[in-house]
Amino acid sequence: MALVPTMGALHEGHLSLVDLGRERADVVVVSVFVNPTQFGPNDDFDRYPRDLERDVRLLAGRGASIVFAPDTRTMYPGPLMTTVTMRGITDDLEGAHRPGHFDGVLTIVAKLFNVVQPDVAVFGQKDAQQAAAIRRMVADLDFPIEVIVGTTVREPDGLALSSRNAFLSASDRREALALHAALDRADSLAREGIDDAGRLLEAMREELARHPALVVDYVAIVERDSFRPVRRLSGPAVAAVAARVGDTRLIDNVVLEPRER
Repeated sequence: MALVPTMGALHEGHLSLVDLGRERADVVVVSVFVNPTQFGPNDDFDRYPRDLERDVRLLAGRGASIVFAPDTRTMYPGPLMTTVTMRGITDDLEGAHRPGHFDGVLTIVAKLFNVVQPDVAVFGQKDAQQAAAIRRMVADLDFPIEVIVGTTVREPDGLALSSRNAFLSASDRREALALHAALDRADSLAREGIDDAGRLLEAMREELARHPALVVDYVAIVERDSFRPVRRLSGPAVAAVAARVGDTRLIDNVVLEPRER
C-alpha cells in the first residue's frame, strides 16, 4: 500500500505523486487534510484553498484507490500532548522562518503513517527540507516504510506548481518566475564546474535582486540529507529559495550535482 499525504487543492504535482504510488503498490491512499498544527499565527491557514469535490474527482481520474479526508476532530480528538520534534535538519530555512512548522508536519505524518499503515509513502521534491526530515524520522523511529520523493513538476515557464499559486495576480506570477531563474542560474553554473557555494549564492542573489517586488526570506545551498550549509559541492546539494510575492509566500529548490573532474 502507498500513501500520498496532501493538503488538497491538488494540481499535477500531487497527481504525479499518485502515479509514483501506483508504480510501487496495488493500493494508493491519498490523504487530504489541511493540518492546522503546521501553520503559524501569520500563515495562511484560513485562506488555504479547499475544494474536496474537485480533489476527489481528480484522484479518481488518476487511479487513486482511497481518499482519506478526515476532519480536524478526527485527527486531533483532544488536546495534543505528544508531538514529534526534530533537531538539526529542521533548525534553519523553513524551520527558522516558520517556528513550530516542522513539529506539526512530522506529527501529522507520523499519525497518518499509524492510521494508514503504508508500505510506501510519496512526497514531493518541492518541499525538500520536509522530505529530508521525514526520511530521517522514518529511520530514527523505525517506521517500516519506504519514502519516495518525486520530482518537482513545473509550468512550461519554470514556475513550480503549488496550491498557493492560485493567490498570485498576473503581475505577481511574473515576479515569481525569479525563483526558478535564480535556481536555474545556480544549476547551470554547477554544471559548468563551479563548486564554490559562495559564488553560486551570489549568482542567485543577483538574479533575485532584479525583482525588487520580491521579499526574500532566504537563499541557501545545503547538503541534501542533513540540510547543513555547504562551502563546496562535494556531493548532492540543495539550492533553496523562499520569498514573498505580494501576499503569497513561495518556496522552490533544485538539486545540484557536482561535475565530475
